[in-house]
Amino acid sequence: ELVLKVRIQNPNLRENDFIEIELDRQELTYKELLRVSCRELGVNPEHVQKIRKLPNTMLRKDKDVARLQDFQELEIVLTVSDKNLLFRVPTLSEGSGYNKKASELTY
Repeated sequence: ELVLKVRIQNPNLRENDFIEIELDRQELTYKELLRVSCRELGVNPEHVQKIRKLPNTMLRKDKDVARLQDFQELEIVLTVSDKNLLFRVPTLSEGSGYNKKASELTY
């Protein structure tokens, strides 16, 4: 797996932390990066203008994605200015790898 750090580009937020996502190294495509990033961040892929590799490089194609290294930082740039309407915070149980049974284990 390739581990990447992603966040939504929003200079107005005081805290704009990255989250880590995992991509299968056999499926390193732009489409898969967009799909996984949007799912984890709760963003509609139709509202993504571009994906930026920080500090200043736009990702455009599969070859760009294939060159990414572990823990590189990416920003999802949205198309409209009112970003609050475009995404929601997913609950822990929604496709984020959260395992309810594992969280109930005691040691």
